[in-house]
Amino acid sequence: MHAPRGAKPLSDLVGKAMTPVCRKRGFASVDIIASWADIVGERYGTRVQPERLIWPRRPDRTDPETPPEPATLVVHTDGATALMLSHDNAQVIERINTFYGWRAIGRIKILQQPVQVKRPAPKRDLRPLTQSEEQRLEQNLEGVENDRLRQALKKLGAQVIARNAGKAA
Repeated sequence: MHAPRGAKPLSDLVGKAMTPVCRKRGFASVDIIASWADIVGERYGTRVQPERLIWPRRPDRTDPETPPEPATLVVHTDGATALMLSHDNAQVIERINTFYGWRAIGRIKILQQPVQVKRPAPKRDLRPLTQSEEQRLEQNLEGVENDRLRQALKKLGAQVIARNAGKAA
């Protein structure tokens, strides 16, 4: 009889499935694609899509200490965003290289193609707490002396209780 396996985060499973696809496109892993919006910021996160990395050929691969030449990142975006991106090119390259921790990207090649804008799912309103839930939360926060911290913890606690109450029933 096999021991039951614990639940695995979806990101682990998706990452394993996506990695071969990413490697075909020159990415070492799915990390840059998954973190794209965080790397490039709000302006380009949903309006620019990384397509592939083109690494220059290395005729001498005998020295493992020599870092590879920087790659060209191919992205696609619409015309107006392409103009803004070409203006902010150096800053975006710097952000990507900071993410990688070394000078992985030397230039960005922009292809003008439509990008499907991913909209975040709308947040659902949480139900108000019952009087007993409110009292229990207040009791748990009695020892917190800092008013700002108490208010932040109360807000967080209320959200956790409101979300989890439906699951416990």
